[in-house]
Amino acid sequence: MTAMALFPQFLMLQRLSASLNQLGWRDSAWLAVARLLERVPGGRCALYRYQFVAQAVAPGSLCRGRGQSIAVTPCLAEADLPPGPERRHGVLGARYRQGAQCLVARDKSGMAGWIWLLRHGCQEDEVRARYALASQQSSWDLDVWVHPAQRGGLVFARLWEEANAALYAQGVRWSCSRISRFNRASLGAHARLGTHALGTATFLRCGRWQWMAASLPPYVHLSRHPDDIPCLAFDTSSLPHYHSLELTCRILKQ
Repeated sequence: MTAMALFPQFLMLQRLSASLNQLGWRDSAWLAVARLLERVPGGRCALYRYQFVAQAVAPGSLCRGRGQSIAVTPCLAEADLPPGPERRHGVLGARYRQGAQCLVARDKSGMAGWIWLLRHGCQEDEVRARYALASQQSSWDLDVWVHPAQRGGLVFARLWEEANAALYAQGVRWSCSRISRFNRASLGAHARLGTHALGTATFLRCGRWQWMAASLPPYVHLSRHPDDIPCLAFDTSSLPHYHSLELTCRILKQ
């Protein structure tokens, strides 16, 4: 067999090794299943694995005065959103109808990132699921996106710094979110801030059928139509309150 013939197998082994190093064998296996389901015609089947976390909200600064050239401001209507990442048709409008607030980061080059905030739980964008918050001192954040050219800089920190300040002023002490178990970059970014694990869930969708297995109630759910939606509740009332954002990050990363 020639070297050219072996090259595709070599690349496949490289990707497999990288996946195992980043995700571990279990999530790598789930990711392989997800990739196979993506090949089903018409996008009829999909698999999602989520990690739910809580990030403490406290007074303080992440950037300590750096990154002031990155302006973070609220965008109050879908029509005013600058061009950003592509999302499924109707998703952004549905967020606003739920009462979401979008904070947009801009610098001299234009749109640099965004983060979405919801005070009273969230209707999931990707699957049929509702996330409820048991404590009045908790909120939900979702779809933290940073422009690829800005990743590794201060955009993510500036977005969270401003979101943290806005939430703290509203009496929020913990912000909950879900992260794809396949997105190690996002998991790593949240881990660097310090997070408290709340649970996991796996969703399998085939046509109109959806199966869910989660580490929190109702644990297992089968949905056969759009109105049959499982509700996952998150209670942060037993978690401590922190008096410093910098101290929070140090403690939760330990």
